[in-house]
Amino acid sequence: MSRLIKVLRRPITASILAIVVGFIVAALVLAAAGYAPGPSFAALFNGVFSKPKYIANVIIKATPLIFTGVAVAFAFKTGLFNIGAEGQYIAGTICAVTVGVLVDLPAVLEVPLVVLAGTAAGAGLGALVGWLKARFGISEVITSIMFNWISLYACNFAANSSLLHQPNSTGSLPINPSGYTMILPNWKLSEQGMATLRNVPWLYDMLVRTDMNVGILVAIACAILIAYLLTRTKVGYEMRAVGLNRDAAQFAGINVSKNIVLCMLISGALCGLAGALAITGTEPHGIATLAAFENNGFNGLSVAFIAGTNPIGCIPAGFLFAGLIYGGQSVQQVMGAPSDIINIMIGTIVFMMALAQVVPMIADWLRRREANRERAAATGGADGKEADHA
Repeated sequence: MSRLIKVLRRPITASILAIVVGFIVAALVLAAAGYAPGPSFAALFNGVFSKPKYIANVIIKATPLIFTGVAVAFAFKTGLFNIGAEGQYIAGTICAVTVGVLVDLPAVLEVPLVVLAGTAAGAGLGALVGWLKARFGISEVITSIMFNWISLYACNFAANSSLLHQPNSTGSLPINPSGYTMILPNWKLSEQGMATLRNVPWLYDMLVRTDMNVGILVAIACAILIAYLLTRTKVGYEMRAVGLNRDAAQFAGINVSKNIVLCMLISGALCGLAGALAITGTEPHGIATLAAFENNGFNGLSVAFIAGTNPIGCIPAGFLFAGLIYGGQSVQQVMGAPSDIINIMIGTIVFMMALAQVVPMIADWLRRREANRERAAATGGADGKEADHA
């Protein structure tokens, strides 16, 4: 029993249970809709793992989700709810494209400049949300939602502007090739590269047939860096203190307003960086007129909650989310099942994560019951000894 209690108290237990329940609910929905759950899940996993290019595409899709998930998790740990990750991501793409189209430098200068421009845009938007909260007490939820829409329409304006618009299309010009961050973009398409890669079929499938880029490495590094910042630095301690109790933090001499702005700035910077790396790393290397949100930021909310708002946990959560979305296409193609069933699964997992505190409560209840039993056994044994002595 004590071992079970220890397992239930671990944060990862709630995540695993949520995922299991999500699959069970999806299986019930599939069965109710007339689709066999077993073959449907087989199609899901085949759509993720059966080919190297599928794995590569899941990694590519997971990259912005990890970034935005870490951004939301970081803000949540500091007492803020950054629901504006979508807008900050879009702002990053706009500025990255603008700089990438207008400036053409050698790759060693072009890539950092484009990425920095996107990161700065997201950081600036996040800092503005934080400043409005710190200065005027305006909820970051309200302002960040409004900025999401502002960013969407700013993207449409930029994509159709005379400065960036690509003729006969609904999108912008692509950035200059010197700003690309795909893995070996020129070599892999050269005669020598193609000849070399054809001898390694799985590598050819991953590199040539997809836009595999360095973004995932940056995303993982950022997740680790944010976790270190929160738990191992003075700045992180002050941020968490502000999140736990703003009044107590201010009484202890911590500058609350500065920390609110800094937290939102860092969170926005992560989203802007995600947008910039999406532009430099994947086709069409530009922005397009948006009829609706692409959900890279909103899906980051789900990733953060699946991870229990743990920055490191956002890495596997991002891969899980991307795998479900990408593999869900195979369920629709192979089984004819609607993709909404995958969305139901994801929604169930997120809902169950919202109830994550129930698992530790069950562990506490089991621990108290076991303690009561031990106390009762000890009391009964003592009474028996006294009776024998009499």
